[in-house]
Amino acid sequence: PLFGPLWPWVAVVLLPGRGFGVVLPRCGFWGRGGRRAAGLAVHVAARPDLEALRPALATARAAITRNAGFSAEWMAASPRLEVIGSHGTGLDAIDLPAARARGIAVVHTPGATAQSVAELAFALMLAGATSLLAADRAVRAHDFGWRMRARTVELSGRRLGLLGFGAIARRVARIGLAFGMEVAALARHAGPGELASHGVSAASDLPALLAWSDVLSLHAVPSGPPPIDAAALARMKPGAILVNTARGALVAEGALAAALAEGRIAAAGLDVFSPEPPRPGSPLLSAPNLVLSPHIGGAAREAMDRTALAVADAVLAVLEGPQGGRGTDRPAPLTG
Repeated sequence: PLFGPLWPWVAVVLLPGRGFGVVLPRCGFWGRGGRRAAGLAVHVAARPDLEALRPALATARAAITRNAGFSAEWMAASPRLEVIGSHGTGLDAIDLPAARARGIAVVHTPGATAQSVAELAFALMLAGATSLLAADRAVRAHDFGWRMRARTVELSGRRLGLLGFGAIARRVARIGLAFGMEVAALARHAGPGELASHGVSAASDLPALLAWSDVLSLHAVPSGPPPIDAAALARMKPGAILVNTARGALVAEGALAAALAEGRIAAAGLDVFSPEPPRPGSPLLSAPNLVLSPHIGGAAREAMDRTALAVADAVLAVLEGPQGGRGTDRPAPLTG
């Protein structure tokens, strides 16, 4: 086992020689094929706070983190740190400017969880299209007649819009095409020719994608206000389904809850939120026709194993380079 069950945070600190490292629960450090890093030791820490980590950080050469991130304050307590590895794709919780200023390499594992996230995105689409949670509740309430009132639709023949076209969106597109859906994407880094090679049409802009899509799946990185706000939701079809497995900040959550309550879109599925977890009074928690999951897109066992191996290999590659993680000209290099 590498990481075992998904924990809310994972961090590893690797130390030279006979020192010890810090692993915030369930993090192993083995390279591909079971290769343990020579000359490095690993220690499991009880909690992700600076005082608990300070003794290990004082002589650490490398750190691997998940949701705990890695702050500038932690870096200041790590004078020998050469590389920080992010166990996953996101780097939001790592202070990249501080790492850059200290010459600390930063590596991550884009693509390692792509299949797992893509499958969850489709599970959320299917749950919305089939009213699956409502169907389950009806049977448990002995309301078998619910099936006569149910309004369900097939995904085959419908239009799947993708906001973004990275590793996850490409897999979602492949699944959508296999379902017989027509797929279009609005992609910053993929032109019409590349999209066409995947069987995907290019959307001219976000308003056009919103108006075209029967199902909209979000796979972009937020920059600025949420692109899916009240105005964007108003452009969507009344029967549309919205799915977000990317970042919570892509969606104005109050506007989405209102759109669902007023029947302006048919359904939605969210695996990510802003903030996480949703606050107790969040309007999402009482919104109808909404399926929620606690950021489990990358939590499949296979995805966790791939991520653990990938981040271990990436960190080892930096440490075993000609000059280790330091002495390079690259500011906070990102692998993948």
